Amino acid sequence: QVQLVESGGGLVQPGGSLRLSCAASRSIFSFATMGWYRQAPGKQRELVAHITSSTAAYYADSAKGRFAISTDSAKNTVYLQMNSLKPDDTAVYYCNVQYSNRSDWGQGTQVTVSS
Repeated sequence: QVQLVESGGGLVQPGGSLRLSCAASRSIFSFATMGWYRQAPGKQRELVAHITSSTAAYYADSAKGRFAISTDSAKNTVYLQMNSLKPDDTAVYYCNVQYSNRSDWGQGTQVTVSS
């Protein structure tokens, strides 16, 4: 199992920015995809963005134009830069990696967008 450690969540005002980080316990080159999901209270977990081993990125409609996913192979880390945050972005954000028919999750980091 891959260990994933997320950081970067917090409280931010509407219109603000945050950058989430997810550090993996092994090389990111071993993953088919790395992604970010979120789960708001009372709602199902949903995909926000993911990036493949060929660096092709996918974004949910709610994230397009505001969020950017990227990786740093030297640090085995995937990032989610979130700009123009809205109250609807409030959720626990989870890092996910998929490889060899497995799917591993981080512990989650809380993002709260509120004035």
